[in-house]
Order: sequence, then structure tokens, then C-alpha cells
Amino acid sequence: MGTPTELVGIDEIRSAREGLRGVLRPTPVEPSTNISAICGRTVSFKPEFRQRTGSFKIRGAHHHIASLPDDGVAVVAASAGNHAQGVALASALLGRPSVVFMPTGTPLPKVEATRAYGADVRLTGETVDDAITAAGRYAEETGGHLVPPFDDRLVIAGQGTLGLELAEEMGVADTVVVPVGGGGLISGVAVALAAERPGVRVIGVEADGAASMVASLAAGEPVTLGEVRTIADGIALKCPSALTLAHVTTFVDEVVTVTDEEIGRALILLLERAKAVVEPAGAVGLAALLAGKVPGSSPAVAVLSGGNVDPLMLIRLVEHGLSAAGRYLRLRVIVPDRPGALAWVTQTIAEIGINVLAVEHHRAGVQVGIGEVEVLFTLETRDDRHREQVVAALRDAGYTADPVGQDVP
Repeated sequence: MGTPTELVGIDEIRSAREGLRGVLRPTPVEPSTNISAICGRTVSFKPEFRQRTGSFKIRGAHHHIASLPDDGVAVVAASAGNHAQGVALASALLGRPSVVFMPTGTPLPKVEATRAYGADVRLTGETVDDAITAAGRYAEETGGHLVPPFDDRLVIAGQGTLGLELAEEMGVADTVVVPVGGGGLISGVAVALAAERPGVRVIGVEADGAASMVASLAAGEPVTLGEVRTIADGIALKCPSALTLAHVTTFVDEVVTVTDEEIGRALILLLERAKAVVEPAGAVGLAALLAGKVPGSSPAVAVLSGGNVDPLMLIRLVEHGLSAAGRYLRLRVIVPDRPGALAWVTQTIAEIGINVLAVEHHRAGVQVGIGEVEVLFTLETRDDRHREQVVAALRDAGYTADPVGQDVP
């Protein structure tokens, strides 16, 4: 692993900030009274989902590309979306052609947005790591300038400009919570804060289905995961780099993980209480705060790193988040196959104050006794306690009632 002399320095980040003047959109830190009350501590947000291209990635991409020789050679990159758009826009602003490799499963809006910024998009591989490999091969074969998503001093310095802004905007907060994928953002932010606000704690957050930085910290070297599975596709990286691992080891206080269910709850809360459309990867910092995984009760700032989410995926994420927050209940109820039986069940549900969203009535193809039918209810509930009440009430009334795909007693 690298030595301290190989780490990005604060002067590199300050230089990047000068080069980015006039390029970036201001995203000042904002407090949230509602979410602070829920978390039991003062919580503010750094809303980078409002940044140009919808994420922080324009910072590192522009700084790297602006540092390239003026030779007209194409810029090459790989990404599932945010880095791709950052590279595409930065290249266009600087008058350079760009070729961007993206996984084949990348949502169409992200592909089209990258093309709209002027990039030649190539779809390849199943994961971001596959796309990174393909981009590296293409750059080597064609002589293109490869702009890594995180394993690069210039990219880290560019992302670190967010840390300089935090140091000026975060007020009395003493904790900053940052999403972690490959580690470029948290590396730059942590370097900047160590220089400008040395008393501030920096906490990284990974999805537990893609916790490569946590594994690498434990091993003392970059660890490649066999697979990654998470709704937070923007941070679903199998392995950090030696460079980012060295920065995290040196400057970051702790890296924690959150589940997809915790991410879903954070997404719903951001939509309802902060009126913010944030992608899953951008919401992991708030997810960690809500789950009590960030030590202490002092004021904290969560970096909302991006907001590029496919509308169709957003629908699925909202449904997932509502379910994770106890707001949906799918319930299988066995009732007698006779007139009025369904009405008795719905009356019991109504008495608890539950709204019925959908009813499916099955006789064939299900395992029920003679003279019985299966009814699948989709119910709107307030929270986990409310869900438990409806299950208990139906069972007390003599019905067989079992939640479908959810952890309810």
C-alpha cells in the first residue's frame, strides 16, 4: 500500500478548485429540521445531486481532462452513469471527443444522457468492473486518454474540492458521512477536511452487498469481491484501488455498511421530508444515520452524492422503500369459499384502519383445502407495528394470515 508521500495533498485540491471556478454549480450545505428530529441529532445535507450532470463526478472528471495535453486525442472512461456523464460533459466543455464504456444493463436514461453530452457510448460487460477493463483495453489500443473513475490523483483532487466547500459550509457539525464506492470521493474529501477542519470525523458508508472497502481495510490490501448485489448501483464496485485504500486508511475514521432495506427507507424519507430525488448510492449516508450506525449524537452532514435514477427504477425503489419502512404489507389469507367470507375479512381490516390497495382471489393453482380460497391483499400501513396489528387481528379472528416476502411475526 502507498506511503504518505504518495497521497494527494491539500495544495493539489486547492489547485483543482481554482480550475473548476465557473464550471461547478453551488450546492451549499442545508440543514433539515424534519430529518434531524427523526435521527435524534442535527442533520444537514450537501446536495450534490443538484450538481451539473446530477452528481459530484463532474469535479474530478473536469479537473483530469483539463490537465491533459491539447492533442485532440479522445478521452476514454467507464461508468454505470455518473462518471460517464461527468466525463462526457467535461470533454464537451473542453472541446474534446469522448468514448465511454457502460455495462449492458445500464438504465436507458443514463445512457441517453451520456450521449446527449456528446460521448460515443459503448455498452459492454455486466458490471462496472467489466466496463473499466474494456475501457482500459480500448485506451491502450487507440492511444486514448483514460480517465479513471477513482484510481487517479487528479480525479481525487477534483473530488476533494467538495471537502473544501464542506469545511466552509458545515458550521458546527463535527461529522461528515460520505458514500463509498471505489473511494475517490471520500479520499479527496477526507484530505481536504484533515487540512481545513482537522477535528471533523469522516465516516464512509458502503452497501453491505458491495462492501469492498471494508474488506480491504480488514485485509490491509485491496480485496476483490466475488460478486456485488445492491440497489445502490452507483457504488457497486468489486474492489477499491491501492491509492484510494491508502487515503481511507490514513484519513477516514470509520467505514460502515447499510442494507438495501435501510437505503430504501432513506430514499423514501428524502422524497417525503426533504423533497429530494436522490439515487440509492447517494442516500447511503442518510441511511447510516437513520440506522444509528454513525457514532455519537453531535451535528452531522450527509453528502447526497447523486440523483441520477431511472424513472422506472425509481418506481421500484419507492415500492421497495415503502415496504422496508413498513408502509406496505402483502398478506396471504385463507378464507372459506362461501358468500360473505371476503367481506368479513375486509371488515376486520377496515376496523384497524388499514387501506386495501389490491386484492387477488385464487381458487386454482394454490395449496388450500376443499371449500377454501386464497386471498392476497396488498395493504397500506403506517409502520411495522401497524403491520403486526393487522396480522394479529386476522389470526385472532380465526383466519390463516401470513405475510408474503416480509419479516412480520
